[in-house]
Amino acid sequence: MKITPETRMQRLVAEMTEARSAVLQAALDLPPAAQDAVFLGVWSAHDIVAHLVGWDYANLDAIEAILAGRLPAFYAAYDADWRTFNAELVRRHKQPSLAATVAAAQASLQALLNRLAALPAGDVYRDVGLRSPRGRRVTIAMLLTADVSDVRKHADQIRSFASQL
Repeated sequence: MKITPETRMQRLVAEMTEARSAVLQAALDLPPAAQDAVFLGVWSAHDIVAHLVGWDYANLDAIEAILAGRLPAFYAAYDADWRTFNAELVRRHKQPSLAATVAAAQASLQALLNRLAALPAGDVYRDVGLRSPRGRRVTIAMLLTADVSDVRKHADQIRSFASQL
């Protein structure tokens, strides 16, 4: 039986929601003194959450670009591990408290999910011929699947940090 784009999109939305819930809970489970402790390069759990907010908005912009047949603008900012772009996202989206940044992360994810819900599922998976600078096919689904993988990785990193406290 063939899996429809609608079913694939439902699964993607569920994965996005589950991954986000896991990373936010991992950050909130840290003792308050550890929430802003740097443990991942230059990042704390609080910074990780802020970076997720920024990527939600970057992906919202990317959806519009892809639908218009353009490569998302963030590809122009690529460097090793998106280091410069991510630093700017953290600077722009980090709130004074983790609780406030978590609330922003919940709101930004909801905005992204609302935009997805307004799209025909086929548009999420459609290859319009866009390729990243490394030659990878760029679709809305590809970007969001990569985001889910990143969010899951960050949840594991925060849980690993927590286990060392």
